[in-house]
Amino acid sequence: MTASGEVIVEKRGSAGFLTLNRAAALNALTLTMVREIAAALDGFERDVSLARVVVCGAGERAFCAGGDIRWLYERGRAGDYAAQSDFFREEYTLNARIKRYPKPYVALIDGIVMGGGVGVSLHGSHRVATEKASFAMPEVGIGFFPDVGATYALPRVPHRIGVAMAATGLRAQGAEMAALGLATAFVAHDRLPDLARALERPGDTGAIIGEFANSAPPSPLLGEAALIETAFAQADLDSIESALDRNGSEFATRLRKMLSAKSPTSLGIALKQMQLGGGLSFEDAMRVEFRIVTRICQGHDFYEGVRATIVDKDNAPQWRPAAGQRPAWSEIEAYFAPLGNDELTLPGGVA
Repeated sequence: MTASGEVIVEKRGSAGFLTLNRAAALNALTLTMVREIAAALDGFERDVSLARVVVCGAGERAFCAGGDIRWLYERGRAGDYAAQSDFFREEYTLNARIKRYPKPYVALIDGIVMGGGVGVSLHGSHRVATEKASFAMPEVGIGFFPDVGATYALPRVPHRIGVAMAATGLRAQGAEMAALGLATAFVAHDRLPDLARALERPGDTGAIIGEFANSAPPSPLLGEAALIETAFAQADLDSIESALDRNGSEFATRLRKMLSAKSPTSLGIALKQMQLGGGLSFEDAMRVEFRIVTRICQGHDFYEGVRATIVDKDNAPQWRPAAGQRPAWSEIEAYFAPLGNDELTLPGGVA
């Protein structure tokens, strides 16, 4: 166990295991956890006796439900933008490290996986989901934006379902994660402990997982793929809303209602991310996200969204501009502008 106790680091046979250990907080990521995971990955990479890394969450409810939003809120309200910046700089660097990790990186996703939890699972080489897994990127509902690599990953989800997820917070269960490529394998919840033990032995990582994998049950979300693909064909809010209104089905009406509650600024940012992301490298996508987060943490809607959903819990955020209105396109574009000397530094090209 690490000094903080927030991450359990173990060598078990041929695998290095990382257990996110804040079950009472749904394993939400702190800066300490980000640093401890990064240090453990460095050690596991150097250890020639280890064939792979396995990451899981403590408790029964979540793999990891996101970053420590309340801490970020409190830092921002205190004007400590430097602390926020440190968190996101190190978190995004960790996301990129996982994406390029030289050993198999296995995420055992059982329970909720959102936000920061997506960042430490989705970019690994092997993502195992159970029927209890529940994936979402609901950030636009708190005046934030889908980050931790969503700019890269969500535009690549088939049928424009990733675009719908970014804009609405639409959830995908374990079967849907497998069908959409968000997971690379589907394993029954009851078999997960046996799989974890099997991953301690030498051998091909994919073959070991394959011994436990099942065919995923039918995905209800894929049954709506044609509607989603049509409605979200263009990452433009007016086009999306018009298409959903024309369709008029129960599912389309549900999506339309979900859109109407979100921060208009966050929606504009998320949809521009989806326009750009399909043509970016992972590293360039992370640089873009760092530009956005640097500015969004000095704005209004993030703090208002957290106040309404987590602090006061009145669920009545007063967005600027208000729900249903449109920010000027120039305002959205400003979130994506280069940061000069404050850019996120990663190996690779320049966005």
